[in-house]
Amino acid sequence: MAQKKTVKKTAKAAKSTAKSTAESTAESTAKTKAKKATVAPAKTGKASKTAPKMAAKVVPTKAAKAAGAKAAAKAAGGKSAAKAKTAKAAAAKAPAKKGKARKKTAPKASITVYIPGAQAPAPAANANAAAVPADASPEAAEGLDIELADTTADELDLAAPPAPAVPDKAPPRRGRKPAAYATAESMAKAQRSISVSEFFAKNRHLLGFDNPRKALLTTVKEAVDNALDACEEAGILPVVQIEIREVSETHFEVSVQDNGPGIVRKQIPSIFGQLLYGSKFHRLRMSRGQQGIGISAAGMYGLLTTGRPVRITSRTGARSAAHYYELQIDTRQNRPDVITETTVDWDVPHGTRVTIELEARYQKGRQSVDDYLQQTAVANPHVTLIYRAPDGREDRYNATVTEVPEQPGEIKPHPYGVELGVLLKMLQETKAKTAEQFLTEEFSRVSPRVAKEILAAAKIAPSTRPRKAAETPRALYEAIQNTKIMAPLTNCVVPIGEDKLIAGLQQVVPAEFYSGTTRPPSVYRGNPFIIEAAIAYGRPENGGNGEGNGGGGNGDEGPGDAEPHGGSRGKGENDNDASSLAKVIRFANRVPLQYQQGACAITRSIVDLNWRSYGLGQGRGSLPSGPLTIVVHMASVWVPFTSESKEAVASYPEILKEIRLALQDCGRKLGSHLRRTARMKQELKKRSYIEKYIPAIGEALRDILSLNAPQVDQLCADLKDSLERSRKL
Repeated sequence: MAQKKTVKKTAKAAKSTAKSTAESTAESTAKTKAKKATVAPAKTGKASKTAPKMAAKVVPTKAAKAAGAKAAAKAAGGKSAAKAKTAKAAAAKAPAKKGKARKKTAPKASITVYIPGAQAPAPAANANAAAVPADASPEAAEGLDIELADTTADELDLAAPPAPAVPDKAPPRRGRKPAAYATAESMAKAQRSISVSEFFAKNRHLLGFDNPRKALLTTVKEAVDNALDACEEAGILPVVQIEIREVSETHFEVSVQDNGPGIVRKQIPSIFGQLLYGSKFHRLRMSRGQQGIGISAAGMYGLLTTGRPVRITSRTGARSAAHYYELQIDTRQNRPDVITETTVDWDVPHGTRVTIELEARYQKGRQSVDDYLQQTAVANPHVTLIYRAPDGREDRYNATVTEVPEQPGEIKPHPYGVELGVLLKMLQETKAKTAEQFLTEEFSRVSPRVAKEILAAAKIAPSTRPRKAAETPRALYEAIQNTKIMAPLTNCVVPIGEDKLIAGLQQVVPAEFYSGTTRPPSVYRGNPFIIEAAIAYGRPENGGNGEGNGGGGNGDEGPGDAEPHGGSRGKGENDNDASSLAKVIRFANRVPLQYQQGACAITRSIVDLNWRSYGLGQGRGSLPSGPLTIVVHMASVWVPFTSESKEAVASYPEILKEIRLALQDCGRKLGSHLRRTARMKQELKKRSYIEKYIPAIGEALRDILSLNAPQVDQLCADLKDSLERSRKL
């Protein structure tokens, strides 16, 4: 009996402990869930002001009861296994009876708590099972029933949170409306012609206006070229005045005045206010300008950068009035827009003065206005240049030749230089009556005999009309290419001349040795051309510095503008340094080429030549080294420039060959000079050694032969005379 009582007490204690442990665990979890259920709707703004009061009674599940019984058994001090099983069985029976008794009371309602943002719970097997958060304890996760003790199902009106509303259509995006696709009609309305001035206004770098420093040089160059062409055509020794005045830190005013024949009043607006307007494009004759773009493009650049018009003053004679214009170019129509037109008093008998204000930057050195004018004096020894720099300095280059260069003649195109499309157009537009007459009158170097030979090869009758021959232009074109025709006339090309080129070089580059050559005329694509070359080596014996060209480039130079392989020597550099590279001066129709030296055929020919065979040092793929200046001039009726800015000569095989031959001629003369100089130095060195010991020889002979002082002096003089005769320089 005592043992049964002890077992009953132990079971009762275990039951009480298990019940209290399970209820406390379930009650704390339920309170936490109830708190979240109450607070969560408030976050969404749907919570009511007065929440219904309810008391939740927690009913532990079987798993929770078992866990509590197990804990109580351990707390009882480790009773026997039989007592523990008895306590566990008693604890399991007790709630079951109590649950049956509860079913007789009023039905209670269970609530499933949903946590906003959590994953929807799986359906529970027990209708009274509540969803358990993910962070609940494992004991609670096995099953806890939250039972509302004081609230019936009718009094409780809780439902699952409503599903978010899904709109039928996405709301329209705010902002720009999508652009409509173009149609053939809308694209046709947008089409319009583009004028050449409008094109170059957007692509002014093609004309040499890449940066402010280069724009200043290009403006001066175009104005000076026009002035020299006008004076030479009129048979006048050119006197050109160049003035650059600083208006502000970034704006300069360029004025160029010449003593040429002047410009007719009606032609002034078109010459300075319209691109591709000139008299040189349609004729085969040597001239500085070719396309009729330069000076009008400079005025357009000044208008775009400063908004100021071009100012022109021109007078054709002492008895004529001086006309003054202010005009600007209409880029949309490519025509001049005259702002001011009047007559003024001008104390110049004849000539033209043009003034352009533009955005620019003045800087001395290589590829500057100063450098350009120095090189212009080399290739144009008959020109007098007066230059007033922005810093107030005035430089003057006087003419060393008092004769105007010979006037070049105008020739007709050579058959070898005409392409198929040009030939077809000439056949359609000619005024000749027969095909034979067409060939003899429209081309140079085509005699009646050669014309019949060409027509026979093309199987065309000599009396065939040109328009009929235009139906088979390829046969005629191939016959021309296969027929031997004399080279074109060369009176259309006037070279500077070897003597004049050296005279101009001496004015700017003092040296100890000069050499020059002028090649015979040659032809590329039917266009005659002449190559000239000159070199200046060393320094003068008096050690004079000379003027030379400035040095040092600047940041405005483009990828193709820097001097290749070290480029040119600048002012202030040590020209006697054997490691310094040669200086290259390039000309095309007497115009200095300042930029894109590495892309020019002249530089390529100089680099490819083996200068070591002439006594100079040269690295692989570089210019020769030493105190050397190389000048190359190409004269032609049509210089093949690589771009519209006229900065480099294209590398045609015929041009490369002639440049190489001219440089080889100058190189041979230089090599002879260097070898002769080395031989003289060696002989002088040997003579100095012998002369040093002649007095000692005289004294020794005096002691041996018992000579007096006059005899010793005479003996030394005879020895020196014998030395000079045997060691000729």
